[in-house]
Amino acid sequence: MDGGHMNGMTHMPPPSPVTATGAPPVTTTTGATMQHHPMMHMAFFWGTNGEILFPGWPGSNSGMYVLVLIFIFILAFLVEFLSHANFARRGSTTAAVGLVQTVVHTLRTGLGYMVMLAVMSFNGGVFLAAVAGHALGFLVFGTSVFRKPPPPVTGDKSSDLSPMICA
Repeated sequence: MDGGHMNGMTHMPPPSPVTATGAPPVTTTTGATMQHHPMMHMAFFWGTNGEILFPGWPGSNSGMYVLVLIFIFILAFLVEFLSHANFARRGSTTAAVGLVQTVVHTLRTGLGYMVMLAVMSFNGGVFLAAVAGHALGFLVFGTSVFRKPPPPVTGDKSSDLSPMICA
């Protein structure tokens, strides 16, 4: 190499790379290049800017953020519904019941993982929406608050007592 020439070609620096966001990279004082990536939070934060489940979702639009919160609430509520629902019908074959249980379990697990991934965004609003969805779902489907009491058993002395006293 003589004077910056290599076989008759001048030595030129390579073109500067562009990050995935379209912004040029930052060069540190040591000459290392750092890429700009969207900030990933490692502690809970409160705000509408962040990515939840999908790239660019909800963006900076606060209306979309509210939609995300409603979506996560419904997902958590559905997880509780699927956890406490009994889809087996009397008279069904063992294979049919097993297949239905497997499909419900798979759906419940997938939805549960989606809720978990949303909570891993560390957004405080998403966390509260997920907890509220699980809580309301458990209240509705997992407790006896909204269930009809079973008919009293004949000859059972405790059936004379009101449900509040028995509880």
